[in-house]
Amino acid sequence: MDFLKTIATISVFILFLLILFLLTLKSNKKISNRLFAGYLFFTAVDASGVFISQPIISTYPNLEIFRWTLILFNIPLFYLYVLSLCYENFRLKRKHLLHIIPFIIINIILVSGIYYTGDFEKKYFLQHHHETGEMIFFQYLIEIQYLIYTISIFMVLKKARNIYLENQSYSTNLVYKWLFQMTLLFMAVHYFATFKNILRYTDNHQLLIFINGFLEIIALIITSWFVLKALKYPEFFRGVDTQLQLIHDFNNETLPKTKSENQQNSDENITIQLELLKKYMTEKKPYLDPALTVQSLAAQMNIPSRELSILINSNMNQHFFDFVNKYRIENAMELLTNHSKKDYTVLEILYQVGFNSKSSFNTAFKKHTALTPTEYRNTFYKTN
Repeated sequence: MDFLKTIATISVFILFLLILFLLTLKSNKKISNRLFAGYLFFTAVDASGVFISQPIISTYPNLEIFRWTLILFNIPLFYLYVLSLCYENFRLKRKHLLHIIPFIIINIILVSGIYYTGDFEKKYFLQHHHETGEMIFFQYLIEIQYLIYTISIFMVLKKARNIYLENQSYSTNLVYKWLFQMTLLFMAVHYFATFKNILRYTDNHQLLIFINGFLEIIALIITSWFVLKALKYPEFFRGVDTQLQLIHDFNNETLPKTKSENQQNSDENITIQLELLKKYMTEKKPYLDPALTVQSLAAQMNIPSRELSILINSNMNQHFFDFVNKYRIENAMELLTNHSKKDYTVLEILYQVGFNSKSSFNTAFKKHTALTPTEYRNTFYKTN
């Protein structure tokens, strides 16, 4: 227990340092930082139970019971944090107060059954709380809440990623891959903690203490890595507008097709529009802008952005992301085989054609040619 208290104290101390850093950091992601700081705060409060629960129980039993219920803020804050990273125009609104309903419900139950009892009854409850109906209900509430929010997080990530692909041209894999992996890790830690709680109903107390220490260490590693990654790669956190819709969500009766409303919808008109788009991409080379979006391209071509989005994503049957990268890759292929550019590095070329990261360039290039950029260049010079 002494070792467990030491680990927990170190974990909580570092978590509060990270919280302080996030709250004082000058960044354009203040809402995200504050939400994650809130998540870390309630994680720290939960972890601190190892070394503060006994002193609190002896003097302020009501406060200890209240501390237990604060865990219900964790997963909602993480959910809001994911939203704030995925959507650049995310703002906290009154409707987000609905996320505190589970916290209110459990506190009403505890108030009616425990808060107003005598000190002896409270201390008895605190010593045998895992056997009470209130705490069993509390555990079920936590599991149901966690399952619902986890599913919601995966749905948010999937939808936001698809919107990215249909409207943006820069790489977005890192943020989604990272958030997806972190959600899986948090799930694993949570259900490991659930297994720990089940052990409370058995005689495996030594195993319970070991798992408590293991969870403290793992939680510290994960949260520290989470924050450090966010601080190290802030440029990857580009959001999308929440007002953007997926193509299949558009209402065909109210949204414009791939032409002017005054024109007849025909394959011939669509073909003409596609040819104009391809000509513009070839001659004006808007894809050289690493941050090109369907909205900015539509503004350059003086057409409605939704019309252009449907033209590419629906009529060409490919995402805007892939559509733009095809032109970038073709340009890169020309540069890689240009003798006057022979001394150019792959890194120089990828930036020159509009990519913003080596990993996204290599992935797109191999998808298009089945070779890496270096292999493509070497193969060309060997055969010529």
